[in-house]
Amino acid sequence: MKIIVPMAGRGSRLRPHTLTIPKPLIPIAGKPIVQRLVEGIAEVLEEEIDEIAYIISEDFGAEIEAKLNAIAKGLKAKSTIYYQDQPLGTGHAIMCAKPSLEGPAVIAYADTLFKADFKLDKEADAVMWVKKVENPEAFGVVNLNDKGEITELVEKPKDFVSDLAVIGIYYFKDVTQLKNQLEKVLEERIMHGGEYQINDGIKNMQADAKVFKPGKVEEWMDCGNKTVTVETNSRMLQFIHKEAKEQLISDTVQIENSEIIEPCFIGEHVFLKNAKIGPNVSIGNGTMIDNCSITESLIQENAEVSNAKLTNAMIGNFAKFNGDFTSISLGDYSVLD
Repeated sequence: MKIIVPMAGRGSRLRPHTLTIPKPLIPIAGKPIVQRLVEGIAEVLEEEIDEIAYIISEDFGAEIEAKLNAIAKGLKAKSTIYYQDQPLGTGHAIMCAKPSLEGPAVIAYADTLFKADFKLDKEADAVMWVKKVENPEAFGVVNLNDKGEITELVEKPKDFVSDLAVIGIYYFKDVTQLKNQLEKVLEERIMHGGEYQINDGIKNMQADAKVFKPGKVEEWMDCGNKTVTVETNSRMLQFIHKEAKEQLISDTVQIENSEIIEPCFIGEHVFLKNAKIGPNVSIGNGTMIDNCSITESLIQENAEVSNAKLTNAMIGNFAKFNGDFTSISLGDYSVLD
């Protein structure tokens, strides 16, 4: 099984945090978004992952590529890096990984996380993972027939079609079929808003009588902007704490006159002094917290936070904050005193 991860966009809605690192590498509960994504897929599939193919921008650089390679190695999978040189949409991004588009594969966009417990229907030609939503007009949605097969895919319908929204994760029994259809889309220059979309390849497959089934997820968590990323961090901490599958608080944390209210992720060599931390807080390696009360927040590595009462805050790597704001968004290497 392969996992194909289009992730060339840096994530403009999450600035300033994506000025120095692309959005899929932002940590959620101590792990990069893309790592939690592929590990979650591997857990649902319950089978060995042979290859993870990342489609990135060439300007991500060697350090980011090394981190992506390490994530694949952690799943004992081959890592392949492809580059998307122009922002020409999801269909174009997938076709940048053309040499890897063979055999069974999952395609997953690296700006969403999920929790699911279902058996993948591998008899279907493809599976689209969906979540019931309250505002289907804001999403791409699917319609099902009486056999539970997907018969219709509609982007942001003005009139009600269904409340099953596509979350951006797809399984293909043979992804070559999608590749062949997307080749036609690119050759015929079928574009929407100046971009080639995966949906046109999927619709061509359906017209060719390929069977699509839904895979329903329990939780769908977005990482689109600062507020929802902090919310996703909180929800992921709650899931991990309940499942007790990961150690969330490092043994190297130094605590002086401080209290931790779980769930929290606290990385290695973090120093807490006169602090009340939690619930739902992530603190990266090497960060120092002094005289603070922090809830529902995400603080990255080697930061220094003093004399603050924070909630719904996101503070970057090597940032320094000493102040009265509560819902702060401070990027890497920034200072606010």
